[in-house]
Amino acid sequence: MKIAVIALGKIGLPLAVQFASKGHEVVGVDVNADVVEQVNRAVEPFPGEARLQEKLSELVPSGALRATTDYGDAVPGADAVVVVVPLFVDEEARPDFAWMDAATEELGRHLTEGTLVSYETTLPVGTTRNRWKPTLEKLSGLKEGTDFHVVFSPERVLTGRVFEDLRKYPKLIGGLSSEGARRAIEFYEAVLDFDDRPDLSRPNGVWDLGSAEASELAKLAETTYRDVNIGLANQFARYAATVGIDVYQVIEAANSQPYSHIHQPGIAVGGHCIPVYPRLYLWNDPEASVVRAARATNAGMPEYTIGLLEGAHGDLSGARVVVLGASYRGGVKETAFSGVFATVEALRSRGATALVHDPMFSDEELRGFGFEPYHLGEEVDAAVVQADHREYAEIGPDDLPGVRTFVDGRRVSSADRWPGVTYRVIGKA
Repeated sequence: MKIAVIALGKIGLPLAVQFASKGHEVVGVDVNADVVEQVNRAVEPFPGEARLQEKLSELVPSGALRATTDYGDAVPGADAVVVVVPLFVDEEARPDFAWMDAATEELGRHLTEGTLVSYETTLPVGTTRNRWKPTLEKLSGLKEGTDFHVVFSPERVLTGRVFEDLRKYPKLIGGLSSEGARRAIEFYEAVLDFDDRPDLSRPNGVWDLGSAEASELAKLAETTYRDVNIGLANQFARYAATVGIDVYQVIEAANSQPYSHIHQPGIAVGGHCIPVYPRLYLWNDPEASVVRAARATNAGMPEYTIGLLEGAHGDLSGARVVVLGASYRGGVKETAFSGVFATVEALRSRGATALVHDPMFSDEELRGFGFEPYHLGEEVDAAVVQADHREYAEIGPDDLPGVRTFVDGRRVSSADRWPGVTYRVIGKA
């Protein structure tokens, strides 16, 4: 097949590589000329994706994969076009479709008969049918369901392990027509491999959910569930600390019963997915009070955590406090919706000098975010763990000279590693 992948970001580029590795001719489209140039030199544009560089080094020289900024080069005559353009959401849960609108319009201008178009970007329910289909029909002059087909098939992977996750999880699809669904099943079975999953109720593979709307809701549901679950865990943690209970023992005990799956509490919920997709759900269902309350709870955890620090340390005015971790999660060089921003703001609002350390970012990169970089071994009064990088499980007082208070926002350490230091963790008195 000839396949076009629209947007070569941290999901789109690994997808393009996966499709090409299955023997198909793949052209990736991106508006960023620098990304296109790097891909065509077989150089990964971003670090941290397992096996990406290895696969680029094989597939680009062989001619199986190339990149372009020109839709007119990639889209005409394609058997399938996969769209993975970012969708942004503001704090009021309003989606900003600008980038996706622009991509869909350009796609429509170059769409040819017989193409399957699959949207993988997470969307509010109804967007595929009510927004993308009319745009594509209008600009192409073709009729969906007859001349071309549109499906929604959400990406379900985590950056850093995309190729592993593509094999692990069922590929959900939902078409605007039965023929579109059939074509999507055929397409994804030709470009993906699936691990055996005896734990699933049906074989791992391509799962047709019957409609684009069901597929859209499935992605929103799985991520919103996680946000609500973490919000509940954070509520339990905050209460447990007030009555002298270790919430982690409670969660372990509760989860020993097979119908309980309580997640872990923590300083922040970050990334492109969990803090964002509940807002897309709320855009469809503004009366979803449970979802709204969980989102508010999780968004307030950095402020709560600095309150813990203040209670343990005393007045923070003039204190040098290092926030350990700019990334939204350990091992990933990415700050999307990271708790570091709210944590630094909470410290500054109390008059503290906020410093930021992250082994994955250079000083220049940290300054670019508006942070003052910190280096292990420099004097500091207090520390707060924001990202669960592996390195932070190994540090101690010698790495943070002068530290008097250590707040472990991710439970990566333990009190016995901090003799003579006031140690606090979310969910324990």
